[in-house]
Order: sequence, then C-alpha cells, then structure tokens
Amino acid sequence: MPGHTDGLITLDTADALWVDLTAGSAAPTAHGAFTCSPACARVGYVLLGGHVVTTVRVSGDQWSVPEVEVRRAATALNAVRMDRQDLVRIGPFRGAPRQERNEDTPLRWRQRIRGELHELGGPERAARREDGRPYHLAGIDWRRMLVEQTRDGTHRTWWLPRAVVRLLDAAEHAETQWVRAARTRQASAAVTDPASRPRQARDAGGRQTTSPEGPTASRRPYNKELEGQLYSVLSRKPGTSRRVAGWACAVCRTAPATVLDHCHEHGYIRGPLCQSCNTLERPDHLYSNDIRVANRYTRLFHTDTDDWLRHWHRCPGCRARTTLPLPHLAAWTAHTACRSLRPTHRAPRGRKPCGVLRVSWTGSQNTPRSCLLTVTVDFCPSGEHRVLAQLPYREAADRFRAWLAETAPAVAAAAGPDRLDDLPAQSRPIIADTSGKDLELF
Repeated sequence: MPGHTDGLITLDTADALWVDLTAGSAAPTAHGAFTCSPACARVGYVLLGGHVVTTVRVSGDQWSVPEVEVRRAATALNAVRMDRQDLVRIGPFRGAPRQERNEDTPLRWRQRIRGELHELGGPERAARREDGRPYHLAGIDWRRMLVEQTRDGTHRTWWLPRAVVRLLDAAEHAETQWVRAARTRQASAAVTDPASRPRQARDAGGRQTTSPEGPTASRRPYNKELEGQLYSVLSRKPGTSRRVAGWACAVCRTAPATVLDHCHEHGYIRGPLCQSCNTLERPDHLYSNDIRVANRYTRLFHTDTDDWLRHWHRCPGCRARTTLPLPHLAAWTAHTACRSLRPTHRAPRGRKPCGVLRVSWTGSQNTPRSCLLTVTVDFCPSGEHRVLAQLPYREAADRFRAWLAETAPAVAAAAGPDRLDDLPAQSRPIIADTSGKDLELF
C-alpha cells in the first residue's frame, strides 16, 4: 500500500483514508483533515471527531499517523446518528460576554466558525467560494451542515445540528485533556532530571512521537457538590472554569461540562452542563415575555422529562415551590397542559398540529395574582393568531404540581418547603442575567 510503513501512513494517505472510511457517515467529512488548517501534525496530534490521533515524526519534516487510530476514529464517527432538524444556535449572541480564552484548547471551534463567517460575509458567500479550500474542524465539514436563519429580515443567526455540536465539543475536550497530559509528563520528566530535555517516547523503529501515554482522564459525575451556592458568588472565584471542565454534563452525563447552569429567578447553581444541553434548556424567547414553543420541548417535557425535572429542581427555590421558573412553566403549560386544545389538520399520515405554538405572559412570578399566561397558535388557518387558553399563574403552577406527581414521583417527593431544611429564611432576589438579549428571566 503506497504511503504505508510499519503500521504508519503518511498524512496524504491518511486524508484519503479518512474520507473513504466516512463516506457514508451522517456527519460529512472533508479532505485535508491532516494537512490543512487548523490541523497541524507538528504539535503531536490531529483531531478526528472526538478522537485524538497521534502523529509520529519519521524523518526530518516528514510526519505519519498510525492507521489503526484513523480507522478507530472513523468507526466512532460512522456510529453517530443525526437529526438535521434538531438544531443548536452557535451565534451570534448580542450582548453576550466574551468567553474565557482556554489556552489549553487551540480548537475553540465556535470562535473559529464565527471568524470564518464574518470574514467570508456569511454562509451564502462561503458556499459560493470556488478556491477549493476545505472548511473542516476535527475532520468534519461544518460548512455543509450550517443553517442560517433570519428574523425580521435583518437579524441573522447560525445553527448546527446537535450531533455535530456534541462532536465538536467532544473534540475540544479531548484536545484539552491531551495537552494537559503532555504538559504533566514533561513537568514530571523535568523534576526527575532537570538537565534532561522534555521526554519523547520512541517506537520500535526509533522514531520520535510527542504522544502522551495512556488514556485521557475520565470525567467525574456531578454529585451535588455545588448545591445551594449562588452563581453570582461562585462564578467570580478564580479556577471555577477549570473545575467545571472536570465534570461530565449533569444532564446527559456523557459530554464534558463547559458552563454552570443556574436559576435566574433565585440565583442558585443547578449544575455543570455541556454547551449542547445548556442551549437545549434555554427558552426560545421572541421577546422578554414571549416564547415560541419549538420541537425541542418534546425532549424537555416528554422524552427526557425525568432528567430535566431533576436538573431544574436542583435549585432550592424552585424545589421548595414545587414549580419551574416562569418561562419554563409557561412552555410546559403550552406544550403539555394545553396540548388537547391545539387544532390539527389533515396530513398524508394522519393529522398534524397546525401553526406555530407560542405562549406569552403579563406580570411576573413575583406578583402571581396578576400574572396571566396566554397560549396562542400563530398562522392557524382558522385565524392567523388563535388564542387557545388563558391561565392564571397559580392555576398553571397547580397543574404542574399534579402532573409532576404523576410523571416524576421521585422528583415530586423531594420537593416542597417541608422537605428542605436548608432553605434560606429569606428568598433570594432575581439575579439579572446579561448573557444574551431578552434572556433575563429564563
């Protein structure tokens, strides 16, 4: 086989092999995964999906990679299932604070994609480029999966399928662990022999490789270590970001955690989440008091209900009230409590709910007597804006408590003020959130 020596293959051969092995995968891959930026063999590794493939210097400036690692990464990518309708917004977020620069992770795929799109003038111009330049991150051609949505004819947003977001998050986490492991080994070698150069492993043929030995450190599960702490206090402590990165996501329990999710009504930390779950949990605000109830609420209140209810009730305030933050309660009311009221129309396979479901409210949870939830179907054939129901806040909260007891009895059993001995004597004020426009209440 050309370019094949002692289990090692050249970078050009690895490029061709990667594209050939992943031709039928749900996530499109790109040629140049080993030879084009941001891949750089000289740093000792190349990212393929959520895997780190080590690079070996054969001679001079000639680099190779183990064929078996390329095949292993391709097998993992081919096993990924993707729903192209399940999208995650990756930007731009107006008014959002700049993310902390992680020097351990050169990938930083969100910043790279935003930079490429700003440079090229958006996805449409990027798609029309004919210079043959590959657009890949961790071997995945993100340009072919990118979706642009426009609201009000001016506000553009960029979205990727959730499966792709999880892959890139996993790649970023794997890279961080690889770099830290390499630095730890170099530091250990320096302590053992200060006069020695950073240790380099050698294979049977005498070739040098900068690959760290052994598997990457496993992520530890979250066990309520931060329960009862305020986000406004903990988020300002140094080292919090590094501590969060050591946990697995508290909801999906597979992806690496990247952010601290907290209740914006009471200010308490719920737990560390991966970027994908954090985006899924965020209500889809049209305005500060208006939510579009999209398909993702099916997962929150039907498919993975138990996991999400347990996560939301990690906030002592919500757990004591046996309810949800107002935007989540409004979404639940529209999606679940008013499901039977939504009109349907004929479809090739039975009947299909028509229009777009939306819920708005007046007032707030701080004034429950005057807070009113209004559930509406937009663009309904029988009326462009058809009001399905109007529920007072207290009635919606009572309906939720009854539903919770039937749907997740373990979560309901742990809720209520009589079950919270550590509940603060005074309720916490609402913590204003500045992470995005019109997201102060979620």
